[in-house]
Amino acid sequence: MSNSAVAERIINEVKNVVVGKDEALKLVLSAVLAEGHILIDDIPGVGKTTMAVAFSNALGLKFKRMQFTPDVLPSDILGFSVYNRDRNTMVFQKGAVFTNLFLADEINRTSPKTQSALLEVMEEYHVSVDGRTYPIEKPFIVLATENPAGSAGTMRLPESEMDRFMICVSMGYPTKAEEIEILKRKEDVKDAEQVTEAAMLLQMQKEQRNVYIHDAVYDYMVRLVEETRNQPYVELGGSPRASLALASMSRSYAYIAGRDYVLPEDVAAVFIPVLNHRVIMNRRSRIDNVDKMDVLEEILKKTQRPAQRKEK
Repeated sequence: MSNSAVAERIINEVKNVVVGKDEALKLVLSAVLAEGHILIDDIPGVGKTTMAVAFSNALGLKFKRMQFTPDVLPSDILGFSVYNRDRNTMVFQKGAVFTNLFLADEINRTSPKTQSALLEVMEEYHVSVDGRTYPIEKPFIVLATENPAGSAGTMRLPESEMDRFMICVSMGYPTKAEEIEILKRKEDVKDAEQVTEAAMLLQMQKEQRNVYIHDAVYDYMVRLVEETRNQPYVELGGSPRASLALASMSRSYAYIAGRDYVLPEDVAAVFIPVLNHRVIMNRRSRIDNVDKMDVLEEILKKTQRPAQRKEK
């Protein structure tokens, strides 16, 4: 079975559970294949947790969920050492993060100290406790949900942690027809069936890294990210890590489409999800009531795309 057929099966299984969010599902799977972490920013009740559980089932991954509240401690996530009297030694007790797919639910409701506990494991795939390092088994993906900034009890994620997430997507409200379908399915809820397993997912992640990107497309990526740094309403534009994420997501997006090369259209499709949580607007934007999404869409519209090339 081709990679695009496997990807389509995964998405179809998740669609059996999540109604009407096809593009969001494709973006999340692209990030998973690109070995990236996902942030879902949206109001409660639109299916964020349901989607995460469905993906874990379809991908055949070990899954753990933690509800982030103000009293959650870093040790709850990473683990801690306790004294074992029988062995007369300290024994490490693994935290919730020792899994394949870790759902950090409402991550912006916990303290900045606890939020920052994820920085090392998201970047280095290991945790350090009491001077010792413990590796995390791959594949490892953090899928975090957060409520919109300003919601009761929320604390903004620091820029350094936001930058660790490859993409930020929003589920959004369903259409009338989709909501009717949700009500009908509530009577007969089905779980997503397993399509892959951890070993197969690792192989797919390896294959997508070999998707070809022409120099002209690399240039297009860099020009897009550079434009985010030169906007009058932007205080902080995309970093080189944003450019790396844009390249990785573009490869995965093309891989899911069954191609071994990236088109400018792939880059355009993932640009906003990769950059929207990394770009920080300045005070002038608030005074002039300028929306971040409008700025990113204008950059995408005005930045000239290279001529389409199918040959290597």
